Amino acid sequence: QVQLVESGGGSAQAGGSLRLSCIGSGYIFTDSFMAWFRQSPGQERDRVAVIRPGSGSTFYASLAKGRFTISRDNTKNTVYLEITDLKPGDTAIYLCAAHPRASLYSGAWCQKSDYEYWGQGTRVTVSS
Repeated sequence: QVQLVESGGGSAQAGGSLRLSCIGSGYIFTDSFMAWFRQSPGQERDRVAVIRPGSGSTFYASLAKGRFTISRDNTKNTVYLEITDLKPGDTAIYLCAAHPRASLYSGAWCQKSDYEYWGQGTRVTVSS
């Protein structure tokens, strides 16, 4: 069955860095959009970053520009999110998501509601 398993979260000081990982299985990773979202208590789930299969081109939400880097290793079925210069506002649960048919989008980016597979999330807590 499909699984997305995140890791790498934890507690960190403001100004530090974290690298989150997500391993996907049970679907064709190399055909899939892979994305990171985050959700704070009482808030909507926000898209952070997306990476295409093939070209590896990336999209970043405005909240993520400058301090977040998404990457993927297709040999390991893994997508990463590196966060630098951590801020207390980065405190959230970070979730990995996959859409297994990126070829349907012909250069466009799929929307939050289109993602078919979701992980359980990894918690990031940033203290000042």
